Amino acid sequence: MPDVVEERAGAQVLVCDPDGPPVATEQDALDLIGAAFSGAEVVAVPASRLDERFFALGTRVAGEIMQKFANYRLRLVIVGDISRHVAASSALRALVQESNSSGHVWFVPDLEALDARLRTVA
Repeated sequence: MPDVVEERAGAQVLVCDPDGPPVATEQDALDLIGAAFSGAEVVAVPASRLDERFFALGTRVAGEIMQKFANYRLRLVIVGDISRHVAASSALRALVQESNSSGHVWFVPDLEALDARLRTVA
């Protein structure tokens, strides 16, 4: 299934294909942002598509990708189980907690959790 924009809980969401290309660089983020310009306000990326370096905060990959989405005023949602990464890094755990309490980046376990979260901001 290709990446597709669909309405979820009243928001236009670019739901990215779990089998799509990896997201590892700022250019990969810009490619997703470009795809979102077809009408999405939220980009839901499966955690499985993120390069392992995203979860190692010292690489700065997460910060660079998250900043691109913030610059374009698009909400980035990481969808999937990242518990092994969070368990291995207190810094990542803090980032996830802070991100989930603010507005531009969310970490959710599945699309149903995304829907529930979108309903709280609608």
